Parts: sequence; C-alpha cells; structure tokens
Amino acid sequence: MPKAVRFDQYGGIDMLQVVDVERPEPGPGQVLVNVKAAGINPGEASIRKGLFADRWPATFPSGQGSDLAGVVTAVGEGVQGFAVGDEVIGFTNKRASQAEFVVVEASDLTHRPRNVSWEAAGSLFVAGTTAYAAIRAVSLKWGDTVAVSGAAGGVGSIVAQLAVREGAKVIGLTSSDHHQWLSDHGVIPVAYGEGVEERIRAAADDHLDAFIDTFGADYVELALKLGVRPERIDTIINFEAVAKYGVKAEGNAEAANAAVLAHLARLIDQGELEIPIARVYSLADVRDAYRELEQRHTHGKIVLVP
Repeated sequence: MPKAVRFDQYGGIDMLQVVDVERPEPGPGQVLVNVKAAGINPGEASIRKGLFADRWPATFPSGQGSDLAGVVTAVGEGVQGFAVGDEVIGFTNKRASQAEFVVVEASDLTHRPRNVSWEAAGSLFVAGTTAYAAIRAVSLKWGDTVAVSGAAGGVGSIVAQLAVREGAKVIGLTSSDHHQWLSDHGVIPVAYGEGVEERIRAAADDHLDAFIDTFGADYVELALKLGVRPERIDTIINFEAVAKYGVKAEGNAEAANAAVLAHLARLIDQGELEIPIARVYSLADVRDAYRELEQRHTHGKIVLVP
C-alpha cells in the first residue's frame, strides 16, 4: 500500500507518522500524481502544533503538505491538457502532498520544464507564490531600495532574487554563512543581530522604500523605525503586527494559482531564478526533516522524496 504522512492530534514533531493508506482515485477534473518531491514549510509545522487552529483548523487524521511535483498516473473524467506519464508541478489544498500518491485538481497543475529539478519543482509552490505576492504587495518598482529579512530562507531567497529582477536595490538580512550566496545573486548582504538598524541604514544610504519580512520577530517594528510606510511593509508571518500597525500580510493566498507557478518554473528553466535546496529527506524521515526546518537556519528549501 502507498505511504502518506499523518498526524492524529495537535502537538510536536513526534505526532507525525508515515502510514499505509488506500491508493486514491481521481474524480472528474482531477489527476492522480505519483509524487517525486514535496517541499515542507513552516506554516505546516504551525498547523500541526495547533497554533493556527482558529484560522486553519485540522481535521483528524490529518495529512500534511501543499507543494508537489511528480508524474501523472491516472486522469479523471473531463481532464484536458494532461495525460498519463506527464511530469507536473502543482499543489493541493487538501493537506495531502507529503505522500506517494496525491489526487490533484487539474487546474492546480502545470507541466515541469526540462531544466527544473524534481527537488526545485516539488518545493516551488508555497515559497514561490508567497514571494511573488510579497513583491507585489509592497509595489516594488525599478530603483527602489528594499530590505528582506530571512533573505537566505525558503521564501526569502526567492523574494530577494525576484526583487533584483524588478530592478530594486536589495538588502538581504541573514547570517554571515550565506552572505556570499546573496552577493552572487545581486543582493547586498547584511548580518542580522545587534546593530542591524545601523547596518541597514548604511547599506541603504539612509533611504529605504520597502521592507519584506519573511522571518517574524520584531522586523516590522524595525522597518517602521527605518521610515518605511506601513503600506510598503509586507510580513508573511507576523500577523499581530498587521492589526497593530496596518502593514500588509499578503502571501501565498494572493498568488496561489497554476499560472504563477508556471511563470516561476519558466524563470528557473531559463536560469533566471534559483531554488536553493538545503536538504533532501526520504518520506520515512519526515520527523527529521521538520526538526531541521524548525531550527530556522536553513538556506533554501527542505524537500521530502517518497
């Protein structure tokens, strides 16, 4: 029987189990995908812990995951544009991608370009569409100066690259271990921690137009202190700051569609966007994967391979 990740109650990493499940069958407008790679995301860990129970409650037993890439193994009635054997990138809103087989709406899939690795393809949806939406949330334009917190992380590394493509001067906050990668991608690296305000001011020539927070903590307050207007600050994690200061919190939901996914995949295929892969784990090692993710120091994406 095929395997899938499940958890039966809110809690820590030990709640995660890899269990036998019935092979799903696609209905009308759906396809069955044999998953080759599935990314993991901090939001999934928060859902499992029950931190978002009011906003996004779980139904038990719960599956896990949105990102996926794989091979079409069956198609449902009325599906057009996809056939058995097609290699695809997509997503599911059913918390089900961390599994060997997943039923996906055909409208939530795009074909995998030749030069997009399975690992990059399988971890593209949440991080990629979140970054895409965040860039647009702050109305970034040519010549702007923008700071990005967590600039070497799964979302931040994509935000930084997309911001450079928009013609902005990009300041990336990260540990010194990742400064060379940022520099190589046209980003000005700045170390976080004590004195970060002064370092940002120096790198920005004391003028900062926008701030994209992919980390949380007190970066929204820092952005306001640096003179950035609330409507040009976007956080993907600090929802309390949204209510308190009137900043934006636009992320994955504002760009969660196959058209954006296809656009990002084309950029990767053409060598204009890189999805750093921090580590690849087998599905059976899902606990270890989330243990590393929750340390919040990875460069790029962590991926599960069934």
